This record gives sequence, structure tokens and C-alpha cells, in this order.
Amino acid sequence: MKKGLSEICYKFFLNLSNPTRLAVLEQLMNQPLSVNELADTLGQEQSMISHNLKPLLECNFVYTEKQGKQRIYSANKETIGALFKAVENHAEKFCPTGGKCHLKDD
Repeated sequence: MKKGLSEICYKFFLNLSNPTRLAVLEQLMNQPLSVNELADTLGQEQSMISHNLKPLLECNFVYTEKQGKQRIYSANKETIGALFKAVENHAEKFCPTGGKCHLKDD
């Protein structure tokens, strides 16, 4: 592993370790949505979705495009698509629980 890659990986996965952010990304993989559409789809407050979009935008996991007064968010499919596919593949091939792994502290 390159020197410093562990720190990059840590920050990368820390950003994705939030269930709301993962749910946002999963929705945005299907189609671009506004923050209000995301909030409605996920059954969460708009402020919670906005709060969780900020770190996703900072890491370019999500892109935004202004359409009139709205901002439309879309997933970085190159990164997130590959990541979701790798996780799905791992769960199918290697997880004895079918992807329902959990930490000992759970």
C-alpha cells in the first residue's frame, strides 16, 4: 500500500459510513434528485439531507447542477457505481451471512 493510502482510505470510508449518506447515494444512482425530492423519498427532514450532502459534495461522490432555483444532485457513478458493485460482489461471494455482516459491538 502506498504511504498515506491508509489515511485516504480511512477518510473515504468514514465519509461513507453514515447510513443517511449511503441512502442518498443509492437514490442518486437511480436518478438525479433535488434535496426536497431526496428528503421525501427517504422520509427525512430537508435539513438532515442537506447536512449529509455537504461531505459527499466535498469528496466529489455527488455532483450538483443548478436548474432554475433548484440544485439537482447526481451520483459520481464512476466511483460510487464501482464501489457498490464491489460491495455487492463481495456480499454474494464471500459473506457467509449474505451481506448481513455486523460488528461485534452491535
